Formats: sequence, C-alpha cells, structure tokens
Amino acid sequence: MSLQAKLQTASAEFQKLQIDLARAVEARQKLDAQLSENELVKKEFAQLKPENAVFKLIGPVLVKQDQAEAKTNVETRLDFIRSEMSMSFPTQIKDIEGKQEKKKSELVQMQAALQQQAQQATGPSGP
Repeated sequence: MSLQAKLQTASAEFQKLQIDLARAVEARQKLDAQLSENELVKKEFAQLKPENAVFKLIGPVLVKQDQAEAKTNVETRLDFIRSEMSMSFPTQIKDIEGKQEKKKSELVQMQAALQQQAQQATGPSGP
C-alpha cells in the first residue's frame, strides 16, 4: 500500500474517531440534562404534602401514581444516571481522545514522510 493510500486510510480513521467522540460527548450532555431534570423533580417532590396527588404521563393519558412510588422512581433514575455518568463516559471519552491523539500523531508523521518523498522526487531545488 502506498504512503498516500495509508494517509487516506488513517485520515478516514481519524474522522471516525472525531465522530465517535462527538457522539459520546452528546450522550453525556443528554445525561446531564436528564440529571438536572430529575433533580428538579426531586426538589418539587420534597415540597409535596401527603394529600397532594401525583400523576404520571403514560402516552397521552395522566395516570394517578402513589407519591412514595413516584419519589422512589425518581431516586432510582437519579442513581442510574449518576452511575452512568461516573462509570461509562469518563472512560469512554478518555479512550477515544487517546486513540485520536495517537492517530493524529500517526497522520503528522505520514504527512512529513510524504512531503520528504515528494521533495526527493523533484530533486534539489535552487540556483
């Protein structure tokens, strides 16, 4: 495989890593939004009185739900979201960033080798 073809392959791999990183960051941002939303719901639940009714939206219908069950569901979601944020994403993002830096270094080396090859092919320039 020629150096030019290797460079194109490495460049395509680098672009794929950039896309993977963007997706991971986007997923992390969605979890951040869900965390904020569920924390807000938890704060609202803390202000409820025992006689207040809680409803859950299921499709187009509001269904009455037990307060304790609703609070438990929100706590469970918060635990799950925090777990995902602390375990999966930091490792995944660092891994992709590491691969991206390695590929970037590889690309720079290939480009330098290609330029050197091109200079040798044209011969020394000068008067």
